[in-house]
Amino acid sequence: MMQVLEEVKPKQARVAIALFFFVSGFGFSTWASRIPTIQHQLGLNEAELGGVLLALPTGLMLTLPVTGMLLRRFSSRQVMLVGAILYNTALALLGFATHTWQLVALLFCFGSSRNLLNISVNAQSVGVQAQYDKSIIATFHGVWSMAGFAAAAVGAALVQEHVGPGPHFAVVAVLLTGVALYNYQRTLPLPPAPEERRAGFSWPSAALLKFGLIAFASMACEGTMYDWSGIYFQKAVLVPKEEAALGFAVYMVAMTAGRFAGDPLVNRFGVKPLLQGSGLLMLVGMLLAAAVPTPVVAGLGFVLVGLGVSCVIPLVFGMAGRSAALSSGSTIAAVSTVGYFGFLVVPPVVGFIAEAANLRWSFALMALLGGGVVWLVRKIEQ
Repeated sequence: MMQVLEEVKPKQARVAIALFFFVSGFGFSTWASRIPTIQHQLGLNEAELGGVLLALPTGLMLTLPVTGMLLRRFSSRQVMLVGAILYNTALALLGFATHTWQLVALLFCFGSSRNLLNISVNAQSVGVQAQYDKSIIATFHGVWSMAGFAAAAVGAALVQEHVGPGPHFAVVAVLLTGVALYNYQRTLPLPPAPEERRAGFSWPSAALLKFGLIAFASMACEGTMYDWSGIYFQKAVLVPKEEAALGFAVYMVAMTAGRFAGDPLVNRFGVKPLLQGSGLLMLVGMLLAAAVPTPVVAGLGFVLVGLGVSCVIPLVFGMAGRSAALSSGSTIAAVSTVGYFGFLVVPPVVGFIAEAANLRWSFALMALLGGGVVWLVRKIEQ
């Protein structure tokens, strides 16, 4: 049983962790909303921007072993607070980058601190979930998505008002840091992860690898939708350029709605049936968009994919976090190692397949990931 201090009530911890998810989502979308502005300020073409943006996931991936080590020495709440402060500091500095090398270095730090924050806040969410008889964990990720929408709206408004990224990022960073500091005492003082038999951080065990592969499939679909949904609507669905973002918009709305609906569905049907249904939705959605590339049908396919991926990661983290062998923090770090490979590696593969064949074939092949989720969930003994 997880050790927590009695004075931290479950409802207090639930609200506090939801607000840390808000900090993570609002900060990330604040940066993303100003990428075109920063690209213009630094005079980067698309190829140069693509290379620069790789610094963020590189920092994230390289920090995974460090996060696992820290969670074995400190409580996840301490790692989470430090991660939030570093995350917001990097965000504030990003707005003042005047040279490409500065942007690359700061994005690396932004990705590294984001990993510290995200792994530890997910470990905290598993701890909060353990205090409830019903599922609540998917809602945390819904809060992340809602924060992202809010930050994107603020960013769009400030672009119209010609406010530069510097003051925009600095004000947001200060406010988000205040939210983190204020809510820290209401988080769970979980003990550090116990030392593992294996030295250092390593690849997930065979038992955890199934969870990691499910995360891989889901995050690969997410990465594909983030990077290619707009291009698919423009080049395969053949909508005007100014309407290409509609595909990504309907996907995001569906994913957010799915995250808020996920907990009631888990409470009614159970985790494994919902995960299998999620894989099926990913499979059908990708095939539908590939088979009938019209705005309505492809849009419906993107809605199904959004609903399919919406709850996979929080539910997989929750299931893996109940492992008796490792703490939730170490487990989530291990599963994330596999999952993030899907987010980083698969979207470029989509481009290679599209170059060799076309985008419709790329999306059709991505449907296999949904089938893989259905098959893997059947192999989990829980």
